[in-house]
Amino acid sequence: MTKRQPEATATNAEQQIFDWVSQDSLRQQALACVSQLNLPQGYIAAGFVRNLVWDALHEHDVATPLNDVDVIYFDPAEADLHTCERYESHLKAQLPQLNWQVRNQARMHVHNGDYPYQSVLDAMSFWVEKETAVAIRQIAPQRYECIAAFGLESLFQLQVTHNPKRSCTVFEDRLQSKHWLRQWPKLTVVK
Repeated sequence: MTKRQPEATATNAEQQIFDWVSQDSLRQQALACVSQLNLPQGYIAAGFVRNLVWDALHEHDVATPLNDVDVIYFDPAEADLHTCERYESHLKAQLPQLNWQVRNQARMHVHNGDYPYQSVLDAMSFWVEKETAVAIRQIAPQRYECIAAFGLESLFQLQVTHNPKRSCTVFEDRLQSKHWLRQWPKLTVVK
């Protein structure tokens, strides 16, 4: 992983993420597999991007293993409740070493007790930590697009920020259970 630290402007931050992805063959393969599904508003989100940034800014020589790979998309017309499982099976057949989690964000408001989301970006704006609400997708070979519900500045500033749309208790529980401060000791918690 590269060791240079970019300025936290969106353009520079996005390009830095793309550069880091281009140095990570597993992430490149995962993005290519998801792009083949042609999911509406389909991205890989959460720790897939967040951990990449935190690892690089902590100058880790080895990438932190991914607990899961969160694939998100937005299809309000999808009627079959088992579609996500079929996508997961397809992805597991392609890259079985990854723990794929596929979720249609057009349905997640029911699980979360929110009003219906309007897009993947809207859904991400309800995630517990602001720095987790970041996603990437392959738009062409070696070309990527990145979105972030709260921008990328705090992610690059090594913050873990509570989203006030979610319980502070849930935020604190996630901090403890995920051991982020042990894995990335330069992180600063913002409530």
